[in-house]
Amino acid sequence: MKKFGLLLFAFIMFLSVAACNLNNIGNNEEESEKVTLRVAWWGDQSRHEYTLKVIQMYEKENPNVKIVEEYANWEDYWKRLAPMAAASQLPDVIQMDRAYLFQYGEKGRLDDLTPYIKNGTIDIRSIDENVISGGRITDKLYGFTLGSNVLSVITNDNLLKEAGIKIEDENWSWDDFEKVAIEVKNATDVYGTNGMYPADVFFPYYLRTQGSRLYNEKGTGLGYTDDQLFIDYFKRQLRLVDAKAFPTPEVQAHVAGIHDEFIVTGNAAMSWNWSNQYSGFAESAKAPLSIKLPPEYGKETALFLRPSMFFSIPKSSKQKEQAAKFINFFVNNMEANKLIKGDRGVPVSSKVIKGIKPELSEVETKIFDYVEKVSQNVHTTDPIDPLGHSEIMKALDNISEQILFKKITSEDGARSFRKQAERILEKNK
Repeated sequence: MKKFGLLLFAFIMFLSVAACNLNNIGNNEEESEKVTLRVAWWGDQSRHEYTLKVIQMYEKENPNVKIVEEYANWEDYWKRLAPMAAASQLPDVIQMDRAYLFQYGEKGRLDDLTPYIKNGTIDIRSIDENVISGGRITDKLYGFTLGSNVLSVITNDNLLKEAGIKIEDENWSWDDFEKVAIEVKNATDVYGTNGMYPADVFFPYYLRTQGSRLYNEKGTGLGYTDDQLFIDYFKRQLRLVDAKAFPTPEVQAHVAGIHDEFIVTGNAAMSWNWSNQYSGFAESAKAPLSIKLPPEYGKETALFLRPSMFFSIPKSSKQKEQAAKFINFFVNNMEANKLIKGDRGVPVSSKVIKGIKPELSEVETKIFDYVEKVSQNVHTTDPIDPLGHSEIMKALDNISEQILFKKITSEDGARSFRKQAERILEKNK
């Protein structure tokens, strides 16, 4: 019996040691799965605050993940990102803008997200392919769209009423727009409209209403051949400047933030902006504001769902799978999107849109309804801007200022822009 007791005791001790060892192995495995994820974005304080809350939600659901937040305003963000890219030390998840996607993607900085969609890490079952395509360059998906925006005209209802004007936005023309702006100025002595700056947003839209594009399909040259389109576009703005219905670039330059916007201060009856900006304007303005379709939006299906911004994963990341999981959470998690509420554009998931709509304010609902309405009659997203686009836009803005300050004619501006744009595109082929 004593021998049996000793054997039994030895066996129990063996099991205890084995269990302890297994437990240690499990702990070691758990430790080895600990992941630090760097996530970077730009934005204002309110965006920072809710994004930090979303990150906390993600960490709670994924206790093995620690997220390091890196955020800044627009200008500082890109200044910080450039040296990180050069040193192959980019954050694991980067908020990316359309203007930089080609530059970072084609220079081999960004990973193709297609495999993470194919293996189900990023769930797209409730996301339209047209929305996703906004981050695609040829066959590579370098950015996953976080939300959709649409160009809009925001109006001050009191000023329009005072001027005796009612805008029929379903079918108004560019001539109607010009007439409304001048009539508002004459009746109320405020600007009829804000300045259409930067030109890289509004000139391409004007071209689409005329059946043309800023670039050709391959991005190797300008997409319009008749410079009269350029001339007509700027001559209309000059007429509005002369009528004092349109601010000069010098006046527009004093707009430093949302509280300085003419539509917010009551110094303009109309304001061209992206749909997601309506919320901030409507909440800051003292008068009721409406969101309307821009002139001739239906011609050539001129409007399109513009990706507000993207999340990208750099090739240098050592945590690509985890980074893809975070992107999936950001676009598909219902509770997270109740915090985001369309700040980064109307959510890309139809399931999320339906789920969070009851949580939205009246203003936020108007944005969602506007984008939903426009989505029934929009062009598919234009190809990503080619390499050199930022340089071309600087040239366009510079020429725009020279025209509106009457230093050069619209005709001279058209010739100068074509020459500079084609030189830049040729250089970057």
